[in-house]
Amino acid sequence: MSKHPLSRRSFVRFALLAAVFVLGASMARGETAPAVKPKIEGGAAFYNVQDWGVEGRGWNDTKRYFDRLPGKAEGVVREPVWGLSRDSAGMVARFETDATEISVRYTLRSDRLAMPHMPATGVSGVDLYAKHKERWRWLTVAQPTSKSTTLTTGGLDPGRREYLLYLPLYNGVESLEIGVPKDAAFVPEPPRKDKPIVFYGTSICQGGCASRPGMLYTSILGRRLDRPVINLGFSGNGTMDASMGELMGELDAAVYVIDCLPNMSADVVAQRTEPLVRQLRKARPDAAIVLVEDRTYDFAFLHKDARDRHATSRAALKAAYDKLVADGVKGLSYVPGDTLLGADGESTVDGSHPNDLGMMRMADALAPVLKPLVGKP
Repeated sequence: MSKHPLSRRSFVRFALLAAVFVLGASMARGETAPAVKPKIEGGAAFYNVQDWGVEGRGWNDTKRYFDRLPGKAEGVVREPVWGLSRDSAGMVARFETDATEISVRYTLRSDRLAMPHMPATGVSGVDLYAKHKERWRWLTVAQPTSKSTTLTTGGLDPGRREYLLYLPLYNGVESLEIGVPKDAAFVPEPPRKDKPIVFYGTSICQGGCASRPGMLYTSILGRRLDRPVINLGFSGNGTMDASMGELMGELDAAVYVIDCLPNMSADVVAQRTEPLVRQLRKARPDAAIVLVEDRTYDFAFLHKDARDRHATSRAALKAAYDKLVADGVKGLSYVPGDTLLGADGESTVDGSHPNDLGMMRMADALAPVLKPLVGKP
């Protein structure tokens, strides 16, 4: 980016043009133009994402901006759930620009940048997509080596286009700014007002082990269905807790997707499925509810204990679903788990957590179920 100082006259002209650009685009979408003022640094303008908001935040009253649960949840949900809720999984910043160079600088909460079975690009990276010919295309991803990271991509073809910036899956974010050359137009796109798809689940739902944030199956579905997504996946702790059901009921969802079986034994599934569904149905009478069986371990073909675990937990979930339907509970859907990852044994990192192929296959399995439930945005 240019380092030439910005004159007062040029800055005023730029500010007026940018204001018109933002207002016109926002009015076209039926939204109120957000008040955003860039920080000018040499030849660059940096925009604080918090000034217009990220999509995927279910609550505004969070202790840190990029937390996934409200501050009041601390001490109410179990401690591991609260800790994992500080991760920014599923959140995405939206913007438009005609810049030929884009920079993203951000600061992470934790210096644990990667895990043995998941790279830093997925755990702690930010992932940039661009809309090209009406299709979302991946552009670049950050490869963090410290808590403070800058991602820069330059030499882009001229032209105004939309972008999505996905946030880290297994780390939290303290600050996030997007930079463009000071003479480039920049349109912040606030979170859409369409009712979201709310996913509640396990480490798989949170993102383990996608290679980058945009490859999480909930993010893939958000792009395919053109719907906001709220990710409430908590690694090792998706156990259909009543405390989570109460919080989820506060969200005006189009669909609730319950994908918790990988963290639950059959007896717990039998105890908790029906109460959770009834809790959500009471809070949101018109929202669809989708129950998803656990994916099949890739090694289950040679491990009877794994096959037995699948059989018993799935039977418990199906029994609860059948009882709810028999009792007249409306708006329920059921997704079998035996084909979620395909049948070739190539869809996981460790037999359990999907790789990118597995994430894509999960999205393929869920998309036809969710599409008629959400309709057009």
